[in-house]
Amino acid sequence: MFTLGDWLADAPFALAMSSGFFGFYAHTGMLDAVTSAGLRPQLVAGSSAGAMVGAAYAADFPMAEMAKRLNALERRDFWDPAPGPGLLAGKKFDRLLRDMAPTVLAEECRIPIKISVFDILRRRTHVISRGDLPTAVRASCAVPGMFHPVWIERRAYWDGGILDRPGLAGIPDGDRVLFHHIAAPAPWSRGKGPPIPQRANMVTLVIDNLPRSNPFRLDAGRRALVLARETTQRALDLPIVDGVVRLTRL
Repeated sequence: MFTLGDWLADAPFALAMSSGFFGFYAHTGMLDAVTSAGLRPQLVAGSSAGAMVGAAYAADFPMAEMAKRLNALERRDFWDPAPGPGLLAGKKFDRLLRDMAPTVLAEECRIPIKISVFDILRRRTHVISRGDLPTAVRASCAVPGMFHPVWIERRAYWDGGILDRPGLAGIPDGDRVLFHHIAAPAPWSRGKGPPIPQRANMVTLVIDNLPRSNPFRLDAGRRALVLARETTQRALDLPIVDGVVRLTRL
């Protein structure tokens, strides 16, 4: 039986993590389980929540430490309402990201990082792989209506999940990819969850029914982190069926 763990150990792989509002809790639990098993991606890519966790990993911030930081997170740590095109200015969020990025420049990370953002003027996805890492992540996480847009080199950006929900735009075609799919609907999707994308050489991990977190339900995020870690540990021993390993949380 060729399991998910076997597939990951068989050859180098990239990791893509989808957007999903406060899905960074689930991404952290998943990646902590994968790396604790000695399975380490050679490239990471993501949108929004996926970009946040991917950047921390690429910058050599341990996932166990990331879990501790997220478990201690409180709304006041990132909540800074200010007038503008969005509720939050994002300055507190920027400070949080800098605390979780030992490497500030994306090109100096120990492995390549690809961050999807939405170019507001051009109305298309742009992939960032160089420059100030916390600023790029903040742009990718700038949910419309919640955060002000983020300006990088005179261009305004919003959440990368607007057009690149899976966070796959930065990974070359043909690369082996583990894709962690957040099945919950995006804030702007009218309650409809995203389909699983199809791509050659990609295995998708889906964990159904994780607790859904938001700024007022951070306890749900903490539970999702633990459940995602435990369920991923179990997933590594399961076979891949039609390119997917799908579980319901423990």
